[in-house]
Amino acid sequence: MRVELLYFGGCPGYRKAERALRIALSEEGMPGGSAPELVAVDTDEEAERLRFPGSPTIRVDGEDLFPEGLGQRASWHIGCRVYRAPEGLEDHPSAEMIRTRLLRKQGERG
Repeated sequence: MRVELLYFGGCPGYRKAERALRIALSEEGMPGGSAPELVAVDTDEEAERLRFPGSPTIRVDGEDLFPEGLGQRASWHIGCRVYRAPEGLEDHPSAEMIRTRLLRKQGERG
């Protein structure tokens, strides 16, 4: 399983997302648990090429772990992303949110 964390350095949520991702991966003993790949996205050109919806973005085997609301975008730009958490909008997904999605992803693989 390839796990990537795409980020824009100007958004503070990516560091919290990285910690939450590492926790979720290690709790589940998943492959790559201690070392998700960090992918810096520094320009709009990179954002377009990577189809980057905002920082932080977590992808597993190339698929966004939180695809809700992405829809059919006409363009891609660097910027920050928000996540709908039980407490309201947050600048990163919690470890529990990530863990739930990772388990669902594993279940899809059989």
